[in-house]
Amino acid sequence: MQRRVFVIGATGTIGQATVRALLRQGHEVVCFVRPRAGVGGQLSAGDSKQLLRGATVRVGNVCDSASLARDGFCGERFDVLLSCLASRTGTPKDAWAIDHRAHVLALEAAKAAGVTQVVLLSAICVQKPLLAFQHAKLAFEKTLVESGISYSIVRATAFFKSLSGQIERVRAGKPFLIFGDGTLTACKPISDDDLGDYLAACVDDPQRRDRVLPIGGPGQAITPREQGERLFALLGQPVRFKQVPVALLDTIIAVLGLLGRVLPPLADKAELARIGRYYATESMLVWDAAASRYDAAATPSTGHETLLDYYGRLVRGETVAERGDHAVF
Repeated sequence: MQRRVFVIGATGTIGQATVRALLRQGHEVVCFVRPRAGVGGQLSAGDSKQLLRGATVRVGNVCDSASLARDGFCGERFDVLLSCLASRTGTPKDAWAIDHRAHVLALEAAKAAGVTQVVLLSAICVQKPLLAFQHAKLAFEKTLVESGISYSIVRATAFFKSLSGQIERVRAGKPFLIFGDGTLTACKPISDDDLGDYLAACVDDPQRRDRVLPIGGPGQAITPREQGERLFALLGQPVRFKQVPVALLDTIIAVLGLLGRVLPPLADKAELARIGRYYATESMLVWDAAASRYDAAATPSTGHETLLDYYGRLVRGETVAERGDHAVF
C-alpha cells in the first residue's frame, strides 16, 4: 500500500539510499532539507532536488517547529515519519540539538499531521552509553517509545564509509594503523543501500513495528586487523601494521579536557577524542549484558554487499568513499 512518507536527514548517503528504496516500493516521499545541506553546507536546494529525484523536496529548518509545520508538513496529512537525521560531530551541543531536540520537534509536528508510524535510524553504540550523542539518542528513543505512535528503532552497526579512511594511506605504501593488536573490536558493517532497503522495508513490515532492531551487514564480524589484511591483499601489497596504544588517546583526552576548561573549543575536541576512543575499544555488535560481552552471533545481518566487496570497488575506482563527517573517526 502506498504511504505518504516524510523524511528528515535525506541528503546524507544513507538518507539518499533510503529515499531511493522508498520510491522503488511505490511510496510518496517528501524530504525536508536545509537551504544549505550536506557536509559544510555544500548542497543548495537545487542540488538536494537533484540528489533526491523522484521525491518532493521542501526546504526549511528542522530545528524550528514553525518551519517544520509551515515549510515541511504544509498542513497536509502523512502516514510515516522516517528519520536518517544525526548530529554531524557528536559534540554535546550538536547532539542535544539534533539527535534529541530536532527529533522531538519533528515528532510533535508529525503527530499533528496525522502520522501513525515512525522509523528511526539510531546506532548500536547506544547499548553502552558513555558519550553525549549516545545519551541524546537514547533520550529521544524513550520519548518515541512513550509517544503512543508505532515505531521501528533501527540500531545500525558500522558503516562502510566509517571504515574506509586508510585506503589511500595503504595505497601510498604506509602501514595500516590499528589500536592494540587490531583485535580489540569487531563489527558487521553495512552498506548505505542495504541499510536504506532495511529502513524502507520497516514501513510495511508489521514484524518490525514497536521494536528496537539491531542490524548489521552480511557475513561474519570483522576486526580492524582483518580489514587491513584484506585491503593489503586487494592492493597486492605486503601486510604492514602500525600499532597505536589506546593509552595515547587517554593522554590526548586528559590534556584536551583540562585545556577545555579554559578554552571551550578544546572541550569539543576532547569529546571528539572520546568518540574516537570509544570506537577504538568497543565493538559494534549486540551487547550481551548477562555475559558482559559483545555477541556477533546475536547481531542480525541483512543485505548483499560486504565490506570486502566495497573495498574492491574503491580500489578499482568504481566508486568514491563519501566519508563526510565520518572522517573524524
